[in-house]
Amino acid sequence: MSHRRPITATYRLQLRGPHADEQQRSFTFYDAAELLPYLNDLGISHIYLSPILQAPPHSAHNYDVTNPTAINPELGGAEGFCVLARAARELNMGIIIDIVPNHLGVDDPTLNPWWWDVLKLGRDSTYEPYFDIDWHEDNGADGRLGLPILGSEEDIHQLRIIPAPQDYPAVTAGTKVLAYYDTYFPIAPGTLIEDDPVATHAQQHYRLMYWRDGVNSYRRFFSVNGLAGVRQEDPTVFEHTHRVLKELLEEDLIDGVRVDHPDGLSNPFRYLKQLRELIGPDRWLVIEKILSVDEPLDPRLAVDGTTGYDALRELDGVFLARAAEAPLSMLALEQSGSTWDQAAIDATEQQLKAQVAREELMVEVRRLARAIRHDNFSTAGALVSEEELIDTIVDLVAEMPVYRADYLSLSRVTASVIADMSRRFPTRRRALDLVSAALIAEGEAKVRFAQVCGAVMAKGVEDTTFYRACRLVALQEVGGAPGRFGVSAAEFHLLQQERARLWPHTMTTLSTHDTKRSEDVRARIIELSECPDRFAELSRSVSAIVPAPDAATGHFLLQNLLGIWPSDGEVSSSLAQRFRDYAMKTVREAGVHTTWVDPDEGFENAISNWVDALIDGPVSPLITELARYLAPGARQISLTRKLLQLIGPGIPDVYQGTEFFDDSLVDPDNRRFVDYTARQQTLELINSGVDWASEAAKLRDTDEEGSPRWYRHLDTLADRAKLSLVHQALHVRREHPELFEKGHYQAVFAVGPAEAHVVGLARGLKDNEIDVIAVGVRRPLALMDDPRGWEETTITLPEGHWVDRLTGRQWEGPVDVPAEELFEIFPAALMLAG
Repeated sequence: MSHRRPITATYRLQLRGPHADEQQRSFTFYDAAELLPYLNDLGISHIYLSPILQAPPHSAHNYDVTNPTAINPELGGAEGFCVLARAARELNMGIIIDIVPNHLGVDDPTLNPWWWDVLKLGRDSTYEPYFDIDWHEDNGADGRLGLPILGSEEDIHQLRIIPAPQDYPAVTAGTKVLAYYDTYFPIAPGTLIEDDPVATHAQQHYRLMYWRDGVNSYRRFFSVNGLAGVRQEDPTVFEHTHRVLKELLEEDLIDGVRVDHPDGLSNPFRYLKQLRELIGPDRWLVIEKILSVDEPLDPRLAVDGTTGYDALRELDGVFLARAAEAPLSMLALEQSGSTWDQAAIDATEQQLKAQVAREELMVEVRRLARAIRHDNFSTAGALVSEEELIDTIVDLVAEMPVYRADYLSLSRVTASVIADMSRRFPTRRRALDLVSAALIAEGEAKVRFAQVCGAVMAKGVEDTTFYRACRLVALQEVGGAPGRFGVSAAEFHLLQQERARLWPHTMTTLSTHDTKRSEDVRARIIELSECPDRFAELSRSVSAIVPAPDAATGHFLLQNLLGIWPSDGEVSSSLAQRFRDYAMKTVREAGVHTTWVDPDEGFENAISNWVDALIDGPVSPLITELARYLAPGARQISLTRKLLQLIGPGIPDVYQGTEFFDDSLVDPDNRRFVDYTARQQTLELINSGVDWASEAAKLRDTDEEGSPRWYRHLDTLADRAKLSLVHQALHVRREHPELFEKGHYQAVFAVGPAEAHVVGLARGLKDNEIDVIAVGVRRPLALMDDPRGWEETTITLPEGHWVDRLTGRQWEGPVDVPAEELFEIFPAALMLAG
């Protein structure tokens, strides 16, 4: 790969075919190719693509791959990918692809030839070993492949026998099929009973079940019935599902791989070792691994790191005003009945994880229980009832503190949890001994236990708890720790140093396709920690004037609304609809008053009406007032945090469009069309020369208060400022790849009365030398409200000639630069030794 530049920064692109079910524009390989000159100019070394393999034509995300042996024709197919790869190579850029080894999409069997064949031929299918299917007689479907499809128990009589109306990837037009409304299923050879679809269905290898019976006979992605787990532990399956990847590698068209959800596999460690052998030692390999705060990434893994949620927590947390913990806890208690401190978060997570295990994932728990009995060699299991074993499994997985504990670096976690449970619940000891013996046997039970733990963690925490907790919702991202309320400067710097030393090639991120709020929305919400009293006043006014149908839900949604509320108070109809959609998703995910499965129309209408009353009602001026106050501080946080990510340890990813300020909420909102024309034009303007000192002077001239702090007007220059910062930081990385790959890390501190308002870092290639310093403003609102301002606070620059790449200003070191001078023109500085 000598013809490629080093991976210095990636840019995530969400691909979408012309038939995507969201009302959005398509974005194919050809569109990506046209964008490359802009991304190259921006400073990106590699584009990072969402999944490229064939998925349903209407898929909005392509993680529901239906045919892993073909590049998605909706995106341009193999030809289109080659066009993109050639265009990237001409610019000396590279491509990273996102692969999905854990599951395949099976919602529409006609689109998945492997799944269709298994439904048709059962255990005689060539592809039966590809899927993790439970064929046991006690699987709830009488030993057949149970599919939770039917809308009611009587719906079996809605089946029809018809010729397939068109050619599908898995079935030829005219072939007789069983039709359940618009979904088709195969008929096994010799089992067709003309004019009797119910009798024909009874002869199949599958059984269509009422979806509320909770029966499905295959491992899923979490609790999503339309995503069937794949057995990558089978060498044939690995080879077949990675065939396209191998071809792309052999043709040298890609430089690395991002692996989606490896924790769902039977043995992630072994899979990643095999994947590393396939892609080679020099290509980039990062994994979507969600780490708890005190959980290390196992250094024995054959990967370059994670996809960056650990870094996201640190980069967000260091900007919190941690003194607001008590007042925001009391406000949350007042509005929701809980402080949502660490104890409350822990208790809620455990409760909801147990609920998920007992309800949504009970079929997986029962399969685990059967494996536990099968893997025991003693007769002690006969003394443990099925109910007792199920209850013990549910409580045990609910108490596991990590996604899965079978990584070597976590070897004592399971034993510690079991020991603690045995001490607290003596009546469970026999069942716990049974579980322990099965785990020791190193058989099916050990694998299924790890897989169930991960699914329970994901559904109980990120998908439920994080939609209920409401002390400060900006902290509730995947991998977040809302109970800890922020990250101290000491913790932040120690973790950055660890990343530079152990995982210098890991990905870092601030926004992804999975984040519940964009980086800039979170920055606005983080600023509530600087003004808890103002927020409390607004919250109480809203409760008094326009009370929410549920106070806790209202408190949660109000924070998110402040995160996206325009500082001029002009809420567009599109923004209002986006927030209504977000509110509906929020209340269904929270599952307190309504759910996806059993929506409560009355409550949902009440929430929608309440949102309308907030947006266009008596409290909207109050919301505008606080949003306007928060905005300049949030802008400064966004800029400083972006700079720290781009210059800090790891390989930074820029999520599509976030080189401008972005007000996106959770998916599908964060997959909206990106206006690249505006970004390209702005970058051209920046390249023509931006004199920030002149811009600041113009704004000061129009400031009626005569304030020297031009960033009060940052709204005027916001997008240009962020794009300029991203552009300069990425080019610094491109110009000095060895510095960021092998360089050491140093913390940067200010000295003086306002020293807590500065956060910064330095990188150097040689010992005791500093080559680049990135520093910016922290907790800006308190600083702006303080008449003393920076007072005599200074930042020390070492010996040498220093140039700020963001403003062009220069200093000769060693020198103590007054913070007021350093941040007079721009709220962050990127200084290079000349």
